[in-house]
Amino acid sequence: MSTLSAINRFRRSIMKAATSSIAHATLSGNQTPLDPSSVKRVLISRPNHRLGNMLLITPLVQDVQRVFPNATIDFFVKGGVAPILFQGYERIGRFISLPRKHFKQLGLYLKGWLALRACRYDLVINTVNYSSSGRLSTMFARSKRKLFGDEGQERLPDNPDWTHIAKTPVYLFRYALSVWGISTDSTPMPPLNLKLSETELVEGLKRLNTLIPDPSRRTICLYTFATGTKSYTADWWLPFLASLKASFPSYNILEILPVENVSSIGFNEPSFYSRDVREMAAVMSHAAVLITADCGIMHLASAAQTPIVALFSVTDPVIYGPYNAGSISLQTEGLEKDAILEAVKTLVH
Repeated sequence: MSTLSAINRFRRSIMKAATSSIAHATLSGNQTPLDPSSVKRVLISRPNHRLGNMLLITPLVQDVQRVFPNATIDFFVKGGVAPILFQGYERIGRFISLPRKHFKQLGLYLKGWLALRACRYDLVINTVNYSSSGRLSTMFARSKRKLFGDEGQERLPDNPDWTHIAKTPVYLFRYALSVWGISTDSTPMPPLNLKLSETELVEGLKRLNTLIPDPSRRTICLYTFATGTKSYTADWWLPFLASLKASFPSYNILEILPVENVSSIGFNEPSFYSRDVREMAAVMSHAAVLITADCGIMHLASAAQTPIVALFSVTDPVIYGPYNAGSISLQTEGLEKDAILEAVKTLVH
């Protein structure tokens, strides 16, 4: 283990110890009714740099904007992906961003934490209650109303889909609203949403049509990369690809490539490589279906409202599965590939 890795592990242990002393927040002392029109500035904390984790807070952002129509939202995040993901949203203010490499950029790291004190907020929301940095940032920010992510946990089971990682913070936010006299009981759960512009969608279709053999045919996209044990090997993907092509001979097949520019099907099909996640989403938005393992690109496609057949082997689809319209999550352990093909057939037909 490198010295920096050891230091980073020590930093995490210190952060965990420090935030464990932050009392589990309750709303018992803060039940003053809230006028939604009076809320002008909200801070949402999710200090994480991963693509999927940032996309998973888009339902909460939509809910906050719906309830507080006059509010500007600031974000406390990590890395540089958040401004890209939220560029299609209105009423977005500052992105207070921590560097990914804390000790290599210690000055920027400290500057990010100090920036939390620059504004006074009407509401601060920590999206994940087990995030030490999220809890600490919520405590450090200036606001009389703070949601640490503990409030209403006992009420979550009232909602049958509460365990989904994108829906949990929305339900907790709505519980706090009910305490403050704001009803949201009949409001549908927002989907993940990148809010691609019409221009981006048009350009995505143009780009797609340059990549596939026959633009008059619909396209099935594959994303064959995932990290760690969530991935499927080439020995799995290659036979599946053969079965897919035999089952859907009238469809184009397009592989979406990861930033690592690797392929588990040996680059045997037309492929698309881009480091621009919005361009990737725009291209995938025109697919008949995307077949992928659990990964950030799965959430990106979901945020582009692409139908997905999501393959799960080690993670729980109830927690992480795409829930945009026309998506199916499958646990693949012991599952025949014919069942996956049947799911694809259900979506494309």
